[in-house]
Amino acid sequence: MGGFFGVTAKEDCVFDVFYGTDYHSHLGTRRAGMVLYDQKKGFDRAIHNIESANFRPKFEKDVMNMEGQSGIGCISDYEPQPLIIRSHHGTYAITTVAKINNIDELVKRLFMSGFSHFMEQSGGEINQTELVAALIDQKETIADGIRYAQEAVDGSLTLLLMTKDGIYAARDRLGRTPVQIGKKDGAYCACFEGFSYLNLGYQPEKELGPGEIVLMTPEGVKVLKQPKKKMRICTFLWIYYGFPASAYEGLNVEHMRYRCGVRMARRDMKRGDISPDFVAGVPDSGVAHAVGYSNESGIPHSRPFVKYTPTWPRSFMPPFQNKRDLIAKMKLLPIQDLIRGKSMLLIDDSIVRGTQLRESAEYLYEHGAREVHVRPACPPLVFGCKYLNFSRSTSEKELIARRKIALLEGTEDVPYETLEKYTDPDSEPYHAMMEEIRKEMHFTTLHYNRIDDMIEAVNIDPECLCTYCWTGKE
Repeated sequence: MGGFFGVTAKEDCVFDVFYGTDYHSHLGTRRAGMVLYDQKKGFDRAIHNIESANFRPKFEKDVMNMEGQSGIGCISDYEPQPLIIRSHHGTYAITTVAKINNIDELVKRLFMSGFSHFMEQSGGEINQTELVAALIDQKETIADGIRYAQEAVDGSLTLLLMTKDGIYAARDRLGRTPVQIGKKDGAYCACFEGFSYLNLGYQPEKELGPGEIVLMTPEGVKVLKQPKKKMRICTFLWIYYGFPASAYEGLNVEHMRYRCGVRMARRDMKRGDISPDFVAGVPDSGVAHAVGYSNESGIPHSRPFVKYTPTWPRSFMPPFQNKRDLIAKMKLLPIQDLIRGKSMLLIDDSIVRGTQLRESAEYLYEHGAREVHVRPACPPLVFGCKYLNFSRSTSEKELIARRKIALLEGTEDVPYETLEKYTDPDSEPYHAMMEEIRKEMHFTTLHYNRIDDMIEAVNIDPECLCTYCWTGKE
């Protein structure tokens, strides 16, 4: 995943870029960077690896020596960026939040058109932000180039591009990821997370529509390409990615999670087959769901374990799964007096591979829990995401739902028509899959949030939501 923050101002904006970018640290843990443009000194860039430390301590020394009236910063879970590019458009800096599935095709197209080479490499692969810049440079204007890149990319592409004259902000052509604009006297900012500018004195100005391209200067925001009507914003933004203070399409993340919890409680109340002593959310993204469940059901909310935040503050962990699993366990500390002899209902945002939540349940049993009922806040993940860098290195076959489907079907090569049956919460195959997951995970009971309840909690036209990872439908 990733996030960005950009500012164009009449005065120096280094600290706004620094702190605004830092507010996106929950979106990635591998690379981060800042580029400032000063009218006298030109472009100045700093990029660091942030796998062993947060953004802020890595860049504190850099910002003391940087100056600029415009700047962009990013958190990236993959390629180093922002990049500084020199082309017929002049010199510019660019950062992207993107997933490009057709890189080989686009590279071949560029080479055939006379493009000579790529300089940046990310893990032996072409840096996709440099590829986007090369696509933009195929056209006569930057705005036309951005639109060309948006249409050429199979996947998703949202970006900031900074020239000496201002900052271009462009949202993915189907709006899969957001761009939000803030305003204060003498300055405008563009970002992924709208809450990131509030403590810096900005007020909400607008949220870009799908495919919309604007040019931002200290004087205002000019629309260069009008938004498209069709939108497919990622529903997982509300379930997991987004920080509680975030809002997308006018809907706050915390509020949506609370409403998911309410709907899960109503389903359980209809079943009437469990009576836990309390409800708990797995820190941090499961907490709001658990509060909604508790308030609707009347079952007390409690915290049987807490996250040790002084040294494990981030929810995202290193990209290597074995390290993620170990750190996820190390972060959580049990409160034994609240666990011993208790029946509890545990809510997490999702179950992906199943490793972390299974270990959390075993952790609770080891400390004396009597029952552990589990309620993931979204449906089973059956399809790998094609549009965001969620589980980028993970095969669909590693998803616990797909493993159980393969077990039940007797093969890993399951056609879509069969997979579709496992996405229907009222079907027998779905319940058979869920029972196999429950047994492997050692849960007392397991019920996923239904897709219809989840969509109702978002309360946005379902045609505007991407639910591909749950349904396989684009």
